Amino acid sequence: MRSPRLAALELKRFGRGRLPRAAMAAMLLLPLLYGALYLWSFWDPYDRLDKIPVALVNEDKGAQADGEKVAAGDSIVEGLHDSDTFDWRETDAADARKGVEDGRYYLSLTVPSDFSKRVASSSGDSPETGALKVRANDANNYIVGQISRTVFSEVRSAASTKASRGFYDKIFVSFSTLHGQTAKAAKGADDLGDGIGKAKKGAGELKDGLGDAKDGSGELKSGTAKLHEGSGKLKKGSGQVADGTQRLADKVNGAAGKIRPFLKDHGDEIGTAARDVARTSKTLKDNLDKLPGAAQEAQTDSRRAADTLSTIYEARCEGAVKIDPAASCPELKKAVDASETAAGVAKDVNGIVKNQKNQKDRAELGDGLDDLRTKANDLAERAPHLDDDLDSAVKQINKLNKGAHQVSKGAGQLHTGLTSAKSGAAELDTGLGKLDKGAGTLNGGMFKLADGSSKLAGGLHDGAGKIPDYDKKEREDRTGVMADPVDLASGKAHAAPNYGTGFAPYFIPLSLWVGAMVAYMLLQPLNKRALAAGAPAWRIALAGWLPVAAIGVAQVGALMGVLHWALGLEMARGLGTVGFLLLVTACFTSIVQFLNARFGPAGRILVLAMLMLQLTSAGGTYPIQTSPGFFNALHPFLPMSYVVEGLRHLITGGELWPVWRACAVLAA
Repeated sequence: MRSPRLAALELKRFGRGRLPRAAMAAMLLLPLLYGALYLWSFWDPYDRLDKIPVALVNEDKGAQADGEKVAAGDSIVEGLHDSDTFDWRETDAADARKGVEDGRYYLSLTVPSDFSKRVASSSGDSPETGALKVRANDANNYIVGQISRTVFSEVRSAASTKASRGFYDKIFVSFSTLHGQTAKAAKGADDLGDGIGKAKKGAGELKDGLGDAKDGSGELKSGTAKLHEGSGKLKKGSGQVADGTQRLADKVNGAAGKIRPFLKDHGDEIGTAARDVARTSKTLKDNLDKLPGAAQEAQTDSRRAADTLSTIYEARCEGAVKIDPAASCPELKKAVDASETAAGVAKDVNGIVKNQKNQKDRAELGDGLDDLRTKANDLAERAPHLDDDLDSAVKQINKLNKGAHQVSKGAGQLHTGLTSAKSGAAELDTGLGKLDKGAGTLNGGMFKLADGSSKLAGGLHDGAGKIPDYDKKEREDRTGVMADPVDLASGKAHAAPNYGTGFAPYFIPLSLWVGAMVAYMLLQPLNKRALAAGAPAWRIALAGWLPVAAIGVAQVGALMGVLHWALGLEMARGLGTVGFLLLVTACFTSIVQFLNARFGPAGRILVLAMLMLQLTSAGGTYPIQTSPGFFNALHPFLPMSYVVEGLRHLITGGELWPVWRACAVLAA
């Protein structure tokens, strides 16, 4: 009997009665139940994370930063509620702690009370790190704890980025403020340079003016010295005249009653004395005529010097542009005051010369001297007849004596005033000399200051050009980059759309192996009738393999139909995947048949053991390189290793050489 007929007879046994038919249905559906249900259970678990209850505790009290309220905790809570991760349930710290312990919550996330304060400190003098607190309980579910680490890392990264954006935004605002202030400083330096230029010009004018004032003060000093010398002579001469007239008056008044006989006897002597008085009066008159010119010249020169200094002081120290008032103006003010004093003294002297208080004016004084000389000459002429004119002479002499004393007093006052004027003129000349020297130093310093201010203005303009000045959009762009400078431009070649698709290459061969294993629990690996008939070995083996291979084909069809149309498994190469799985079924059923036929009941244990070895060494979940060396050593020698790799390239796409290699291994 041929192998196909033997195979058909073996399958017919399962068509008799309900129990055999149920067993056949179980063999067909077992891979479907094993593979499809398992994949369905975690087809896309990340899409349903919002069903996991997680406690959310917000204890943040907020903070103040630069006059604005910061509520970082509220922002995080709002962002979490808007996200698709976890079923966030706001509660207090005690309930969250108890809920994680008793399993009501898988996790808890706590925003501490000082979170905003720490976040806001990033823009202050003592920055601190704000820490979110996560509490998990692996006794509830270990995988949730692993998933939470990824989710909370994203939460932490988003919170850090937001805090960093605020910090960097303040930095860029400070840059703009610094740019503006530096630009203002540069403009101020330009204005300062203009002012210094004017001050430099004024300093030159001041130096020239003080030079002229120094020359004038020298002339004033010389003139007041000469005037003082002349007034001394005048004082001495007028004193001598006053003494003479006093003696004369005393003698005349004392001897008026006795003078007449004497006058008669000594007329010639009286005439001689009268002529002496006339000569002395002439000398006084000559000196008095020189005094007004000198006094007027002194007043004019001192007034001119005082006005010049006052004009310079007002222009340089009280105007819009001041030249180093702390250094030059006080000294210049002293010079102005001294020149005013000298001008006043010169004026007083000239006034005294022109018109003395309590005496006749200068013209009358000169006339008096002329009159004195005339009277003295008349006396000399009338000496022989003095006794006749004694009464008149006594009166004239008393009058002359009074006038001489007034002249002497006025000359004394003039000399005293000119003494002060001489001293003031000397001090003025000395002070103007110092001011002239200081003005020279100031003029040189102004050249250096002008050069320095030019360099300062240039440096500030250069600095303002180098300091960035960002507008709002530029600040936002740069703040975003600096707060999150590294972006992960991730890309996947032949990406699996969900968790189930990624694990399908692992669970599909697993379910087909289990299907073959269960099939040979119900069907015999070798046909006993053929063995009894002494049929060829290859025919007996083929007859034992074909029924299970046929069941395997049906299993592949049922499994892939449900995965594709019910669960939504999309395959890059659908027909290739089905064809490859048919080869996988042929290989798996052959191996299971061999183990069962060769080792009998013990073969079932070997089939199960081989299943476990393939599950651990195929690299279906984690890369095989992460497994211990024992499994790495087994990996190349077990068929499921090649099946998993081939299915990955058929389902998700990619190069086909791993598929051809797997086909070669399975066929061998």
